[in-house]
Amino acid sequence: MFKHKDQRVGVFIDTQNMYYSARNLFKRKVNFKNIVEDAVAGRKLIRAMAYVVATEDGQEKPFFDALEKAGIETIAKDLQEYASGAKKADWDVGLAIDVVQMLDTLDVVVIASGDGDFMPLVSYVHSRGRMIEVMAFGQTTSGKLRAMVNDYIDLSANQRRYLIGPKLLGTKTSPTEAKTEALEQMEVPEKKTGDTTGFFMEIDETLEEQEQSRTRRLEF
Repeated sequence: MFKHKDQRVGVFIDTQNMYYSARNLFKRKVNFKNIVEDAVAGRKLIRAMAYVVATEDGQEKPFFDALEKAGIETIAKDLQEYASGAKKADWDVGLAIDVVQMLDTLDVVVIASGDGDFMPLVSYVHSRGRMIEVMAFGQTTSGKLRAMVNDYIDLSANQRRYLIGPKLLGTKTSPTEAKTEALEQMEVPEKKTGDTTGFFMEIDETLEEQEQSRTRRLEF
């Protein structure tokens, strides 16, 4: 797709989709700063928005602060817990509404998510004469969604740019993975305690339980 510097771009990040895709596929964290930089691609950034989930203990705050420091707005929703024990924090509708409301100020919409639930939104954006692009991990991207958009960037194809940090705690390592990690650690500076410049979300078991049910309904 042809891109030029005068295009007005809005970036909308499905943070949960990105985080759990990276965690489950590669046992790594996401470099959201580089995702936004490549989404804009030298064009005019109007807004970059990350849709996040907040828990009662507030341990995500350093991550939220790091995103905002990089010029990425955080739109937070509290994790809903029901008497049955079920947990829910679905941002699909909220993200879609924001895209629709901002469409008059944008030429290009970039969605960072592989969730097939966004297909109706893609159709609407096209009907309004706007272009829409998707950035996501190929293995967790809906094939139908990928076929509909004007441009697609497979984050899995450039893991060094879009992933960051050592293997997440609590996951097993095969001999092959261990060798790969050792090589990566020789090239990637060690992250200092308290440093949030890598823009990642720490593991939260409460959110993980919620996302597992969401992941099962993703379209491939």
